[in-house]
Amino acid sequence: MRADDFDLDVVDAEDAQREQLVTSLDPAALEALIADLPHDLQAAATGVLVQGRTYSDVSQELGIRQPELVRAVHRSRALITRHLERDSEGGSKGNSA
Repeated sequence: MRADDFDLDVVDAEDAQREQLVTSLDPAALEALIADLPHDLQAAATGVLVQGRTYSDVSQELGIRQPELVRAVHRSRALITRHLERDSEGGSKGNSA
């Protein structure tokens, strides 16, 4: 087992890009995107991404293990990023027609 196996601050490059994109969003836009996430991801995403609370705090409040919360937040970021990419592709296609 590596020393960083359970380090919640260790992220891969792709998730780091997603994190940067999500943190650059206007808070109201981020909340609207979170509202469109599957219900089981909304509380995790709100606690960590909107409210800026710690993984420990949010996982205790939700009654889930931290690794489960980390997966939920990573999945939330991925879905938000995918949604934004679809919107930008749709917008560029709409402008060229």
